[in-house]
Amino acid sequence: MSSMKYLLGVLIALVGVFVFMKEGNQTTQEKIVLDKSSVVLAFGDSLTYGFGAPKEYSYPSILERKTSLEIVNAGINGEVSSQGLARLKTILSKREFDLVILCHGGNDLIKKLPQNNLKSNLLEMIRLIQNNGAKVLFVGVANFEMFDFETNEVYDQIAQETGVVYDGITLQKVESDRSLKSDYVHPNAKGYEVMANAFYEKLEIRQ
Repeated sequence: MSSMKYLLGVLIALVGVFVFMKEGNQTTQEKIVLDKSSVVLAFGDSLTYGFGAPKEYSYPSILERKTSLEIVNAGINGEVSSQGLARLKTILSKREFDLVILCHGGNDLIKKLPQNNLKSNLLEMIRLIQNNGAKVLFVGVANFEMFDFETNEVYDQIAQETGVVYDGITLQKVESDRSLKSDYVHPNAKGYEVMANAFYEKLEIRQ
């Protein structure tokens, strides 16, 4: 009986370690320091554009109101990562930003495009942003399989390889809560507010 309790205790401990490690891979506690003059680029697809809610309730619009920073919404509905990479090059060649919130790749996952290409495109986006002198807040995108909204492992891998500030849990939480969505994929106004609040917690804005 005692051996059974011991084995059960070991099993519970191992499960706890696994959960801790998984959660640890999905977010970083580090904050991004900005000042009141900082300019932020919100770059992505429809999740950045704010599809499914009035434009004033996109996460960039909400975040702009919370921070009083200039936040440029560069979200394009339906864009895949190869298109995003080309567009990002153009945007960064025309203007400097202090921070880029990178939330891209959902359409690659929905269309089941090769994930090695997705990873390569996202890594190149991060390299371009950093070479431009901006900081990166990298957002993990959930899978869109039936009943599976866990963050795709590609995003966890990229976060570990690059060391950028990472939020790998917020979209997973939003996508898993039907009350926060306007359809199967897109958040509603409440969902975008959850995103904005989570990203706000990653920032430290100094006077």
